[in-house]
Amino acid sequence: MTDLKRPALEGTVAVRGDRRLSFAEYGAPRGDALVWMHGTPGARRQIPLEARAYALDHGLRIIGIDRPGIGSSTAHLYRDIYDWTGDLELLLDALGVDTVHVVGLSGGGPYALAAGAGLPGRVLGVGVLGGVAPTVGPDAVGGGIIQLAVALAPLLTATRVPLGIALTNAIRLVRPLAGTGLDLYAAVQPAGDKNLLARPEFKAMFLDDLLNGARFQTLAPLSDLVLFTRDWGFRAADVVAPVRWWHGDADHIVPFAHGAHLVSRLPDAEMSVIAGESHLGGLGIAEEVISTVMALGDRRSSGAAAPHASQ
Repeated sequence: MTDLKRPALEGTVAVRGDRRLSFAEYGAPRGDALVWMHGTPGARRQIPLEARAYALDHGLRIIGIDRPGIGSSTAHLYRDIYDWTGDLELLLDALGVDTVHVVGLSGGGPYALAAGAGLPGRVLGVGVLGGVAPTVGPDAVGGGIIQLAVALAPLLTATRVPLGIALTNAIRLVRPLAGTGLDLYAAVQPAGDKNLLARPEFKAMFLDDLLNGARFQTLAPLSDLVLFTRDWGFRAADVVAPVRWWHGDADHIVPFAHGAHLVSRLPDAEMSVIAGESHLGGLGIAEEVISTVMALGDRRSSGAAAPHASQ
Protein backbone atom coordinates (compact mmCIF):
# COMPACT_ATOMS: atom_id res chain seq x y z
CA MET A 1 0.00 0.00 0.00
CA THR A 2 1.31 3.45 -0.92
CA ASP A 3 2.44 5.57 2.03
CA LEU A 4 0.72 8.92 1.59
CA LYS A 5 3.05 10.51 4.13
CA ARG A 6 6.08 10.07 1.90
CA PRO A 7 6.62 11.74 -1.48
CA ALA A 8 6.80 9.39 -4.43
CA LEU A 9 9.82 11.42 -5.61
CA GLU A 10 11.91 14.25 -4.21
CA GLY A 11 14.86 16.06 -5.73
CA THR A 12 16.27 19.31 -7.04
CA VAL A 13 16.30 20.90 -10.47
CA ALA A 14 18.84 23.36 -11.88
CA VAL A 15 17.40 26.79 -12.61
CA ARG A 16 18.81 30.20 -13.52
CA GLY A 17 21.90 31.71 -11.96
CA ASP A 18 23.52 28.40 -10.99
CA ARG A 19 20.74 27.83 -8.44
CA ARG A 20 18.50 24.85 -7.68
CA LEU A 21 14.84 24.43 -6.71
CA SER A 22 13.75 21.42 -4.68
CA PHE A 23 10.46 19.62 -5.22
CA ALA A 24 8.34 16.73 -3.95
CA GLU A 25 5.90 14.68 -6.04
CA TYR A 26 2.79 12.79 -5.00
CA GLY A 27 0.33 10.70 -6.97
CA ALA A 28 0.78 9.27 -10.45
CA PRO A 29 4.21 9.95 -12.01
CA ARG A 30 2.78 10.30 -15.53
CA GLY A 31 -0.54 11.91 -14.68
CA ASP A 32 -1.80 15.39 -15.50
CA ALA A 33 0.30 17.76 -13.41
CA LEU A 34 -0.73 20.15 -10.65
CA VAL A 35 1.87 22.41 -9.03
CA TRP A 36 1.01 23.17 -5.39
CA MET A 37 2.58 26.38 -4.01
CA HIS A 38 3.00 26.39 -0.24
CA GLY A 39 2.01 29.19 2.11
CA THR A 40 4.18 31.60 4.10
CA PRO A 41 5.73 29.89 6.00
CA GLY A 42 5.77 26.49 4.36
CA ALA A 43 7.69 24.13 2.12
CA ARG A 44 7.24 21.50 -0.56
CA ARG A 45 5.44 18.94 1.63
CA GLN A 46 2.65 21.32 2.70
CA ILE A 47 0.08 19.30 0.76
CA PRO A 48 -2.93 17.78 2.58
CA LEU A 49 -3.12 13.99 2.75
CA GLU A 50 -6.57 14.23 1.15
CA ALA A 51 -4.94 15.90 -1.86
CA ARG A 52 -2.30 13.18 -2.08
CA ALA A 53 -4.92 10.43 -1.88
CA TYR A 54 -7.09 12.17 -4.49
CA ALA A 55 -4.10 12.38 -6.85
CA LEU A 56 -3.49 8.64 -6.53
CA ASP A 57 -7.14 7.76 -7.00
CA HIS A 58 -7.54 9.97 -10.09
CA GLY A 59 -4.16 9.47 -11.75
CA LEU A 60 -2.89 12.99 -11.08
CA ARG A 61 0.63 14.21 -10.40
CA ILE A 62 0.98 16.83 -7.63
CA ILE A 63 4.29 18.70 -7.47
CA GLY A 64 5.18 20.75 -4.39
CA ILE A 65 7.99 23.28 -4.88
CA ASP A 66 10.25 24.85 -2.24
CA ARG A 67 10.66 28.54 -2.86
CA PRO A 68 14.26 29.85 -2.67
CA GLY A 69 15.58 29.76 0.88
CA ILE A 70 13.64 26.78 2.22
CA GLY A 71 14.36 23.07 1.97
CA SER A 72 17.10 22.43 -0.56
CA SER A 73 16.24 25.41 -2.80
CA THR A 74 19.12 27.83 -3.18
CA ALA A 75 18.53 31.05 -1.25
CA HIS A 76 17.67 33.91 -3.58
CA LEU A 77 15.55 37.07 -3.60
CA TYR A 78 13.66 37.49 -6.88
CA ARG A 79 13.39 40.91 -8.48
CA ASP A 80 9.63 40.56 -8.10
CA ILE A 81 7.12 37.73 -7.90
CA TYR A 82 6.74 37.57 -11.68
CA ASP A 83 10.47 36.83 -11.93
CA TRP A 84 9.95 33.38 -10.38
CA THR A 85 8.09 32.15 -13.47
CA GLY A 86 11.42 31.85 -15.29
CA ASP A 87 12.49 29.24 -12.72
CA LEU A 88 9.11 27.52 -12.88
CA GLU A 89 9.43 27.10 -16.64
CA LEU A 90 12.82 25.42 -16.28
CA LEU A 91 11.54 23.13 -13.52
CA LEU A 92 8.57 22.05 -15.65
CA ASP A 93 10.89 21.39 -18.58
CA ALA A 94 13.19 19.26 -16.40
CA LEU A 95 10.28 17.22 -15.04
CA GLY A 96 8.81 16.68 -18.49
CA VAL A 97 5.63 18.65 -17.79
CA ASP A 98 4.01 20.21 -20.84
CA THR A 99 0.83 21.78 -19.50
CA VAL A 100 0.03 22.29 -15.83
CA HIS A 101 -2.48 23.63 -13.33
CA VAL A 102 -1.31 25.61 -10.29
CA VAL A 103 -2.75 26.01 -6.78
CA GLY A 104 -1.39 28.50 -4.25
CA LEU A 105 -2.19 28.71 -0.54
CA SER A 106 -1.99 32.11 1.20
CA GLY A 107 1.50 33.43 0.37
CA GLY A 108 1.65 30.94 -2.49
CA GLY A 109 -1.33 32.67 -4.12
CA PRO A 110 0.68 35.50 -5.72
CA TYR A 111 3.11 32.95 -7.21
CA ALA A 112 0.22 30.92 -8.63
CA LEU A 113 -1.24 34.06 -10.20
CA ALA A 114 2.17 34.98 -11.62
CA ALA A 115 2.29 31.56 -13.30
CA GLY A 116 -1.12 32.25 -14.82
CA ALA A 117 0.23 35.51 -16.24
CA GLY A 118 3.72 34.40 -17.23
CA LEU A 119 3.11 31.04 -18.88
CA PRO A 120 -0.04 31.43 -20.99
CA GLY A 121 -1.09 28.26 -22.74
CA ARG A 122 1.13 26.21 -20.49
CA VAL A 123 -0.65 27.06 -17.22
CA LEU A 124 -4.23 26.02 -17.92
CA GLY A 125 -5.88 27.05 -14.68
CA VAL A 126 -5.11 28.56 -11.28
CA GLY A 127 -6.58 27.95 -7.84
CA VAL A 128 -6.00 30.33 -4.93
CA LEU A 129 -6.74 29.53 -1.29
CA GLY A 130 -6.94 32.65 0.87
CA GLY A 131 -4.28 34.35 -1.24
CA VAL A 132 -2.37 37.51 -0.40
CA ALA A 133 -3.36 40.61 -2.41
CA PRO A 134 -1.01 43.35 -3.75
CA THR A 135 0.05 46.12 -1.40
CA VAL A 136 1.19 48.54 -4.12
CA GLY A 137 0.14 49.35 -7.67
CA PRO A 138 -3.29 49.62 -9.29
CA ASP A 139 -4.51 46.30 -7.83
CA ALA A 140 -3.50 47.16 -4.26
CA VAL A 141 -5.84 46.93 -1.29
CA GLY A 142 -5.15 48.24 2.21
CA GLY A 143 -5.56 46.76 5.65
CA GLY A 144 -4.83 43.34 7.10
CA ILE A 145 -1.77 41.90 8.80
CA ILE A 146 0.24 42.31 5.60
CA GLN A 147 0.44 46.02 6.37
CA LEU A 148 2.83 45.16 9.19
CA ALA A 149 5.23 43.81 6.56
CA VAL A 150 4.76 47.00 4.54
CA ALA A 151 5.73 49.08 7.57
CA LEU A 152 8.76 46.88 8.27
CA ALA A 153 9.81 46.47 4.63
CA PRO A 154 13.08 48.49 4.89
CA LEU A 155 14.12 46.57 8.02
CA LEU A 156 13.16 43.21 6.50
CA THR A 157 15.15 43.96 3.36
CA ALA A 158 18.25 44.98 5.31
CA THR A 159 18.18 42.15 7.88
CA ARG A 160 16.56 39.34 5.88
CA VAL A 161 19.63 37.05 5.82
CA PRO A 162 20.65 37.28 9.52
CA LEU A 163 17.01 36.98 10.55
CA GLY A 164 16.70 33.85 8.43
CA ILE A 165 19.77 32.32 10.09
CA ALA A 166 18.43 33.16 13.55
CA LEU A 167 15.04 31.67 12.69
CA THR A 168 16.64 28.45 11.42
CA ASN A 169 18.71 28.10 14.61
CA ALA A 170 15.65 28.77 16.75
CA ILE A 171 13.66 26.05 14.99
CA ARG A 172 16.51 23.60 15.52
CA LEU A 173 16.52 24.37 19.25
CA VAL A 174 12.78 23.86 19.68
CA ARG A 175 12.51 20.92 17.27
CA PRO A 176 11.67 18.43 20.08
CA LEU A 177 8.85 20.75 21.18
CA ALA A 178 7.46 21.41 17.70
CA GLY A 179 4.26 19.45 18.32
CA THR A 180 3.56 21.32 21.53
CA GLY A 181 4.32 24.61 19.82
CA LEU A 182 1.83 23.85 17.04
CA ASP A 183 -0.79 22.97 19.68
CA LEU A 184 -0.20 26.31 21.41
CA TYR A 185 -0.52 28.15 18.10
CA ALA A 186 -3.75 26.30 17.30
CA ALA A 187 -5.18 27.15 20.72
CA VAL A 188 -5.24 30.88 19.94
CA GLN A 189 -6.60 30.58 16.39
CA PRO A 190 -10.22 31.07 15.27
CA ALA A 191 -12.47 28.02 15.39
CA GLY A 192 -11.94 27.03 11.74
CA ASP A 193 -8.15 26.82 11.89
CA LYS A 194 -8.23 25.38 15.41
CA ASN A 195 -10.45 22.51 14.28
CA LEU A 196 -8.31 21.82 11.23
CA LEU A 197 -5.06 21.76 13.22
CA ALA A 198 -6.68 19.43 15.77
CA ARG A 199 -7.03 16.74 13.10
CA PRO A 200 -4.07 14.34 13.52
CA GLU A 201 -3.37 14.04 9.80
CA PHE A 202 -3.17 17.82 9.35
CA LYS A 203 -1.00 18.28 12.41
CA ALA A 204 1.35 15.56 11.16
CA MET A 205 1.52 17.11 7.70
CA PHE A 206 2.35 20.58 9.03
CA LEU A 207 5.01 19.26 11.41
CA ASP A 208 6.64 17.12 8.73
CA ASP A 209 6.68 20.05 6.32
CA LEU A 210 8.02 22.54 8.87
CA LEU A 211 10.76 20.33 10.26
CA ASN A 212 11.85 18.94 6.89
CA GLY A 213 11.77 22.33 5.16
CA ALA A 214 13.65 24.14 7.92
CA ARG A 215 16.46 21.62 8.34
CA PHE A 216 18.98 23.77 6.49
CA GLN A 217 17.50 27.26 6.09
CA THR A 218 14.43 29.39 6.75
CA LEU A 219 14.92 32.39 4.51
CA ALA A 220 11.97 31.90 2.16
CA PRO A 221 9.24 33.33 4.46
CA LEU A 222 11.23 36.55 4.90
CA SER A 223 11.83 36.83 1.17
CA ASP A 224 8.10 36.36 0.61
CA LEU A 225 7.31 39.24 2.95
CA VAL A 226 9.76 41.51 1.14
CA LEU A 227 8.28 40.64 -2.26
CA PHE A 228 4.69 41.11 -1.03
CA THR A 229 5.52 44.75 -0.26
CA ARG A 230 6.91 45.37 -3.76
CA ASP A 231 5.21 45.69 -7.11
CA TRP A 232 4.53 42.10 -8.19
CA GLY A 233 5.80 42.74 -11.72
CA PHE A 234 2.45 41.94 -13.33
CA ARG A 235 -1.13 43.14 -13.10
CA ALA A 236 -4.30 41.23 -12.36
CA ALA A 237 -5.35 41.94 -15.94
CA ASP A 238 -2.30 39.98 -17.18
CA VAL A 239 -3.52 36.69 -15.65
CA VAL A 240 -4.96 35.06 -18.75
CA ALA A 241 -5.48 31.63 -17.16
CA PRO A 242 -8.89 31.10 -15.52
CA VAL A 243 -8.77 31.49 -11.74
CA ARG A 244 -10.93 29.90 -9.06
CA TRP A 245 -10.53 31.44 -5.63
CA TRP A 246 -11.59 30.01 -2.25
CA HIS A 247 -11.61 32.25 0.83
CA GLY A 248 -12.90 31.77 4.36
CA ASP A 249 -15.31 34.52 5.34
CA ALA A 250 -13.73 34.53 8.82
CA ASP A 251 -10.13 34.71 7.58
CA HIS A 252 -8.07 36.52 10.24
CA ILE A 253 -4.78 36.58 8.29
CA VAL A 254 -5.82 37.70 4.80
CA PRO A 255 -9.16 39.56 5.02
CA PHE A 256 -11.94 38.16 2.85
CA ALA A 257 -12.29 41.63 1.31
CA HIS A 258 -8.77 41.30 -0.10
CA GLY A 259 -9.69 38.16 -2.00
CA ALA A 260 -12.96 39.65 -3.24
CA HIS A 261 -11.12 42.77 -4.42
CA LEU A 262 -8.55 40.86 -6.44
CA VAL A 263 -11.11 38.45 -7.91
CA SER A 264 -13.04 41.47 -9.19
CA ARG A 265 -9.93 42.62 -11.09
CA LEU A 266 -8.97 39.30 -12.69
CA PRO A 267 -10.20 38.72 -16.28
CA ASP A 268 -11.65 35.24 -15.61
CA ALA A 269 -12.15 34.50 -11.93
CA GLU A 270 -14.80 33.12 -9.62
CA MET A 271 -14.95 33.32 -5.83
CA SER A 272 -16.13 30.48 -3.59
CA VAL A 273 -16.87 31.53 -0.02
CA ILE A 274 -15.88 28.98 2.64
CA ALA A 275 -18.55 29.81 5.22
CA GLY A 276 -17.39 30.05 8.81
CA GLU A 277 -13.79 29.12 7.99
CA SER A 278 -10.64 31.09 8.66
CA HIS A 279 -7.27 31.21 6.96
CA LEU A 280 -6.56 27.51 6.41
CA GLY A 281 -10.08 26.59 5.35
CA GLY A 282 -9.06 25.82 1.77
CA LEU A 283 -6.86 22.94 2.95
CA GLY A 284 -9.92 21.22 4.36
CA ILE A 285 -11.63 21.03 0.96
CA ALA A 286 -8.66 19.82 -1.07
CA GLU A 287 -10.69 17.39 -3.17
CA GLU A 288 -13.12 20.12 -4.25
CA VAL A 289 -10.24 22.47 -5.04
CA ILE A 290 -8.31 19.95 -7.14
CA SER A 291 -11.32 18.65 -9.07
CA THR A 292 -12.43 22.20 -9.87
CA VAL A 293 -9.01 23.49 -10.90
CA MET A 294 -8.14 20.45 -13.00
CA ALA A 295 -11.32 20.96 -15.03
CA LEU A 296 -10.12 24.40 -16.15
CA GLY A 297 -8.59 25.04 -19.55
CA ASP A 298 -7.82 22.76 -22.45
CA ARG A 299 -5.31 20.05 -21.55
CA ARG A 300 -4.41 19.72 -25.21
CA SER A 301 -2.86 23.19 -25.19
CA SER A 302 0.82 23.47 -25.92
CA GLY A 303 3.37 25.73 -24.30
CA ALA A 304 3.64 29.34 -25.40
CA ALA A 305 6.14 32.12 -24.83
CA ALA A 306 5.44 34.39 -21.89
CA PRO A 307 4.62 38.03 -22.61
CA HIS A 308 6.26 40.92 -20.87
CA ALA A 309 4.40 41.89 -17.72
CA SER A 310 2.49 45.15 -17.76
CA GLN A 311 4.24 47.81 -15.76
